[in-house]
Amino acid sequence: MAVMDDADAMDLWGLSPVPTLILSPTCRIDRVSDGLLDAWGGRGRPEFVGKDVFDALYAASSLKRFDRIPLTRFIDVATNTRKPQLCYAAYNAGDGSSWSARVIPIFRRDNLLSLVLEWEMVQSKPGSLSGSLAIEMTQNMLSVDETLGLLIKSVKDYAIFLLDTKGYVATWNNGAELLKGFKKTEIVGRHFSTFYGDEDLRNGKPESELEICLREGRVEDEGWRYRRDGTRFWANVVITAVYREGVHVGFGKVTRDLTERRDAELRLVEAYEESAKLKNEFLANMSHEIRTPMHGLLSACTLLLDTPLTQNQRDLADLIADAGQMLLQVINSILDYSKLASGNVIMTSIPIDTSNIVSSVVRNAQVRLRPEVKLQLDLSPDLPKTLQGDPLRYRQVVQNIVDNAVKFTEEGLVSVQTTVLEEDEETCTILTNVTDTGIGLQVTDATAQNLYKPFIQLEQSYSKRFQGTGLGLSIAKSIVELMNGQLGYRPNPVSRGSIFWFTAKLKKIPEEKLENGDSVELQLRVASEDARSLVQRLEEIAPQMKLLAAEDNLINQQVLRRMLHSFGFSQVDIASNGAEAVSIVDNAPDTYDLF
Repeated sequence: MAVMDDADAMDLWGLSPVPTLILSPTCRIDRVSDGLLDAWGGRGRPEFVGKDVFDALYAASSLKRFDRIPLTRFIDVATNTRKPQLCYAAYNAGDGSSWSARVIPIFRRDNLLSLVLEWEMVQSKPGSLSGSLAIEMTQNMLSVDETLGLLIKSVKDYAIFLLDTKGYVATWNNGAELLKGFKKTEIVGRHFSTFYGDEDLRNGKPESELEICLREGRVEDEGWRYRRDGTRFWANVVITAVYREGVHVGFGKVTRDLTERRDAELRLVEAYEESAKLKNEFLANMSHEIRTPMHGLLSACTLLLDTPLTQNQRDLADLIADAGQMLLQVINSILDYSKLASGNVIMTSIPIDTSNIVSSVVRNAQVRLRPEVKLQLDLSPDLPKTLQGDPLRYRQVVQNIVDNAVKFTEEGLVSVQTTVLEEDEETCTILTNVTDTGIGLQVTDATAQNLYKPFIQLEQSYSKRFQGTGLGLSIAKSIVELMNGQLGYRPNPVSRGSIFWFTAKLKKIPEEKLENGDSVELQLRVASEDARSLVQRLEEIAPQMKLLAAEDNLINQQVLRRMLHSFGFSQVDIASNGAEAVSIVDNAPDTYDLF
């Protein structure tokens, strides 16, 4: 008895009267049956063998990327399930006939050897257009109860229509006609990609939606769609894969016009943004209006403490000063938050000594430490002496993180470590870690971002013991981002407590000598010494000088007068505003030495 080898078997496939294509695992055509060449007359073997099956079947179609979607999907399903799959109306022959493909995967153990595509004619209609024939067959396959069909057809608020397996429009209801602007006779048989804009077509959005729908059964999207006259509307689109007796026969598509809703949402967003802008402006203005008398109050309190007081009076004045400083800190936080939220913060770029700033903050924090807490500072010797940035804002971030660690740590250690994280020729990124053994934070990955939301205090049980606005970390994060850095949190790995860290990317200052041979550091020191010399000089000449100052707040006028008197300026006049000051100088230009 003769035994056939694989080559003989493949030759038998070629002799088969059944229209058949034999594909390699990469979907290249290895064999074509005589039955297929007979059925699809006019095409010879060279048009198939060795070619990609999708090129061989759909190369002549201007919508090849859609035509291949059903067959691609069912080849994938057949390969994954190792079971035959029927792809309905997968190919339209040149004579107007439409053919379904039965996809049969051939495996040897776990190796895919080949794919067999057996073709069966769905319906023959010589002389008709292939697209029109497919549409007619889809309409027949998707026929529904007459009453339901009339209901769908009469709906005017929704465009409801059916597509064939490749995306050609098969049915068209009244809502679709009103929404899209196409009559049924104009659109049936055309491809649904007609409704998409050029950008969506370039990005492959229509075919992607059909592929997702075949894979997942349904796809929903919102975006611009286009009418017959070229105008566009914002649409909600739902596409559903439609099956009949387990065979995929097309897609159901429902489109709603959401342009009015979207316009209303945009108006709400604009109103919200305007409201937020007004809120931030209000906060900024109110903070300024409150801060002005607060400065007057604190300055007056300072002057009061410089006068002879009883111990009881001095204690009360100290309480006023401490409470005033706390209130001023709250006001400053609100002002900073409103400026950052409205984008009105301008970062300066001047020489900055990060080591000096961190050291200064740590020294000032010593006075607020509890006796049971140790404060430790570790500055890397590699830290550049001078960089370029905003020293006040940098100090504000360090101050906030260190102050929080000191405030929430009742015993143990607060450690501040500053190092160089990375650098290049132009910039240096400084990393500061502040580790404490305080109360810690009960946060998860999902709630960690709440740390940086304004007015949020996660540890509510401690809120009465540890007062604050909940703005500090939000402000610090915004400032750090303006310094091209990041701010983050992680729990202390060795004990209860927290680690807050931040980075700042600062510009390097060229290592050039100044004209007088001084470095930047020396220049800063000389400027500081010049300032002290200036103060000393002012105290010497103050008794002989007559000043004119402008201040619109009555309390601050009195405070300003007293402060100037403390420097030795005895001849001081104060105008209630700038315009009055200008008028006084214009009328008596030689009266004042300084104004």
